[in-house]
Amino acid sequence: MMSREVLEAGFVLALSTPPGQAANPVIQLIPFALVLAIFYFVILLPMKKRQKKVQEFLSALKVGDRVVTSGGIYGAITKVNDQSVQLQVAQNVRLEVARSAIVGYQGQEPVVQPQSGS
Repeated sequence: MMSREVLEAGFVLALSTPPGQAANPVIQLIPFALVLAIFYFVILLPMKKRQKKVQEFLSALKVGDRVVTSGGIYGAITKVNDQSVQLQVAQNVRLEVARSAIVGYQGQEPVVQPQSGS
């Protein structure tokens, strides 16, 4: 019987390329391509979908919507501009806030998820 070390050494030699032959460069790029594909499907694709959902939400804001800001201010939209919205938070109290500060509708789950860490 052969010893375990001899068998392992033979296995390692069997995996290497024969002397005098170069490894195919395409085969060497396969692990790198797999890592890039996994990165794209696990991180980038979901991030793009989330950004699209947030953009659609912000562009659909209209007068009368009851919303919540990232600072926790509840109010009703009374005026909509390109970059900002005006919220009525109490009688005769209106605030001008950036559109990007709106995170969701009152009483519903936030569309914009809070950022963790930093």
